[in-house]
Amino acid sequence: MLIHPQFDPIAIQIGPLAVRWYGLMYLLGFGLFWWLGRQRLRRPDVAASTRLDAQGLDDLLFFGVLGVVLGGRLGYVFFYKPGYYLEHPLEALALWQGGMAFHGGLIGVLTALWLFCRLRGLRFFAVMDFVAPLVPLGLAAGRMGNFINGELWGRPSEVPWAMVFPQAGDTLARHPSQLYQFFGEGLLLFVLLWWRSGQARARGEISGLFLVGYGTARFLVEFARQPDAFLGTLAAGMSMGQWLSLPMILIGIPMILIARKNARQAHDD
Repeated sequence: MLIHPQFDPIAIQIGPLAVRWYGLMYLLGFGLFWWLGRQRLRRPDVAASTRLDAQGLDDLLFFGVLGVVLGGRLGYVFFYKPGYYLEHPLEALALWQGGMAFHGGLIGVLTALWLFCRLRGLRFFAVMDFVAPLVPLGLAAGRMGNFINGELWGRPSEVPWAMVFPQAGDTLARHPSQLYQFFGEGLLLFVLLWWRSGQARARGEISGLFLVGYGTARFLVEFARQPDAFLGTLAAGMSMGQWLSLPMILIGIPMILIARKNARQAHDD
């Protein structure tokens, strides 16, 4: 049985100014997005299909950051604690109190990048296929931030690598579900998308693969992750994370099939 190291959540403090590890993980995620994007744009086929250059990537990242922050916060407000924030509406703006939701961030990013494509006259799915492989390492960084904070711990378990999280207020050994998510929706999903995006594929296929890959990884890990205390499990014994991930899978699979069908028809014509 392991014990969580209880890292100091503050990485650097200068007087009243405190820089937290979780915030640094967000910055790392955005930095990795930018760096990987620059690598992909070196490929002539990628630059031609997306019609993006270095400045375009910078602008894309700006829109994406807005989508992540606004969508992630609003997703948490509406998906997880709508009743509370209805009674305390001003606290919805208190980002420093924590509370972000991936699925809200996804909706925010899709909305922001749709607007970006409309303003630039770019093809939405071409840009989304470009963006999808750049995201998982940022997700991995975010999950490492969760682990450092000792939050979003797993359900009680007797596996050899089970870990006691003193932050949970008990001495139960639990799944280190943050690390499961780090590997599943982070590293493994990155390898899959980066590999597939380097091959011949139909437009929209990588976007669909991201939805299926993330949705499946998140759905499965929720069986090991402790449901939020204020929500518990919902209908059919599933958590909120599972109910929000299920539509990703159900939308992503038809996206892949339709993209491949359209590519075959275009080739035959």
